[in-house]
Amino acid sequence: MDILPAIDLRDGKCVRLLQGDYARQIDYSYDPVAVAKGFEQAGARWLHLVDLDGAKEGHPCNLPTVEAILKATSLKVEIGGGLREAADIEALIAHGASRCVVGTRALEDWDWFEELVHRPACRGKIALGLDAREGKLAVRGWTAKTEETAVQIAQRVNAWPLAAIIYTDISCDGMLAGPNIEATGSLAESCSIPVIASGGVTTIEDVRRLAVLPLGGIIIGRAIYEKRIDLAQAIREAA
Repeated sequence: MDILPAIDLRDGKCVRLLQGDYARQIDYSYDPVAVAKGFEQAGARWLHLVDLDGAKEGHPCNLPTVEAILKATSLKVEIGGGLREAADIEALIAHGASRCVVGTRALEDWDWFEELVHRPACRGKIALGLDAREGKLAVRGWTAKTEETAVQIAQRVNAWPLAAIIYTDISCDGMLAGPNIEATGSLAESCSIPVIASGGVTTIEDVRRLAVLPLGGIIIGRAIYEKRIDLAQAIREAA
């Protein structure tokens, strides 16, 4: 199981939002490239990168920073936020992104998403981002809710050539309150696509609790920045 340290980009900075609220932001670093290098030195193989500006605007907004990270490290990078056009997604893959996370556009246009994941350049490179609040999925930078559940969606796409499902419980995200073990486990058991857990991972014990689930990985953000979790130790625990 992989540990994926997270970098959330806004205005070129490394930040975190509390419960997905753009008005509740914590700034951590003005140098995301240096942060990514530090993750690599700690033993990370993957980086989870979120373009927060892109998620809100509907198109990639931090490409220079993304390209700088790809150039400066050998990390496998999965990137999400504002990826709603096939051309943007294929361009990121061509530039070296290992996975592109699509959320809003997938949930709003299933025909488009099905065609995307079956494109030769995209097969095995697309992750479906499912962000839930109070059991319902949220879209458009977490500013709107749908009526479907994560399990319903996972079962719909289970036969598609997806790389992963990134599951975030928004009520936990950035709050250092622990992950939603029950919801994450139910989702992972409902489909054969690797599920990557995100949101609320705060302690090494949280990592241990998630590591016994049939997951493909765990995303950790704020707890690393605030030194509540040692990244190298988390990687060892999940191995």
